[in-house]
Amino acid sequence: MGVALAALFLVIVARTREPRPVRAGVAPFARAGLAILLALAFVWLVPPVGLETEQAERAMLALVAFGAAVVATRRATLHQLLGIVMVENGLVLGAIELPGGGSLGIELGVALDLVLIAVVAVVFHERIFAEFGSGDTAALESLRD
Repeated sequence: MGVALAALFLVIVARTREPRPVRAGVAPFARAGLAILLALAFVWLVPPVGLETEQAERAMLALVAFGAAVVATRRATLHQLLGIVMVENGLVLGAIELPGGGSLGIELGVALDLVLIAVVAVVFHERIFAEFGSGDTAALESLRD
């Protein structure tokens, strides 16, 4: 699955090359600080969710926090897509680390969910790029009813 997603992202980057870099609205150090603070807050505030190890719970929460921070602070649709994939990978880790081992059906279902979300997001990215000539979500502010 991972190789297929990487290949999909490579094809999308090659097909929708940005004419100029899409700048984030937040400085890099501020984004990193926000992601770290969010991850620490999740680890400290979220009660144990019942995974096999405490490290797995922390890793799951950190992936969810880092993905949420990427989605919230980046304007490029591909970066937002990668943030969504990070959140979904955190959920996959949680499904894999269930006590007694999750059933193969659950693990395959979560992996299929990840692929479907990525494919739908790629279709949205390509549509936005075709319409506006860029994957910058700031261009979407011009849309009105």
